[in-house]
Amino acid sequence: MLTTVAPVIPGHDAFEPVATLFDDYRAHYGQPPSAARTRGWLHDQVVQRRLAVAAAVRGAQVCGFVTTAITPASLLLGAAWSIRDLYVDPHHRRSGIAKALLQHVVDEARAAGALRVSLQTEVDNTAARTLYAEVGFRPVSGLELLNLTLAPNRPESDISAD
Repeated sequence: MLTTVAPVIPGHDAFEPVATLFDDYRAHYGQPPSAARTRGWLHDQVVQRRLAVAAAVRGAQVCGFVTTAITPASLLLGAAWSIRDLYVDPHHRRSGIAKALLQHVVDEARAAGALRVSLQTEVDNTAARTLYAEVGFRPVSGLELLNLTLAPNRPESDISAD
């Protein structure tokens, strides 16, 4: 069956099914399901242009989605695209949908003149890492991912004491 991948914004027929899948995606990673909060958050991210969303559709069914963020590549005076989320409904896995979503992002980024597309995944996610390598993604050496967790309502004085 033919898979089509297309951008999705609030109001698009596929937005509600994507929001439902996004909530499933969050639950898959251990977050408590919350359909209304998830839908509202995703709506806000897209409307504020923090994220772009594309849906994979087979027949009339949304089978997966990908979100991307565009960030400045300051030193090269260009833009870099980052795949933030990629999820395929478990009933549709191993059927080429994730690859179609990835290829959509790569094609769109290339057409927009982006300098690179990046993504991150867990080290033990072998299936995803295999797929990403097949599409052409390679590990980046010489960089380390660092985070500063910002806890809500944490007094600033606590930060300097760490």
